[in-house]
Amino acid sequence: QVQLVESGGGLVQPGGSLRLSCAASGRLFSIYFMAWYRQAPGKQRELVASIRIEGPTNYADSVKGRFTSSRDNAKNTMYLQMNSLRPEDTALYYCNTVSYGGEAAWGQGTQVTVSS
Repeated sequence: QVQLVESGGGLVQPGGSLRLSCAASGRLFSIYFMAWYRQAPGKQRELVASIRIEGPTNYADSVKGRFTSSRDNAKNTMYLQMNSLRPEDTALYYCNTVSYGGEAAWGQGTQVTVSS
């Protein structure tokens, strides 16, 4: 199994930046897909960025040019750099992995609030 722990959320003013981290442990060799999702109150969970192990990163139109996902394999950590934050980016952010065999893992989420 894969275990995920997010961190880095917080309160930021519009136009500000945050970097989220997702630390992974467990059967990491089996992961072939990673993603960041977010869910705002009263809304469905939304895919923010998706990464295949040997492919490009895809972003939701709403975050293109502002958010960048990266990973540090040595630290088994995935990051989401969020710049030019807007109030509509306020949500609970989750990282997700999918392993060969179809097993999905989710973190507990980290809250991002963009407000003046």
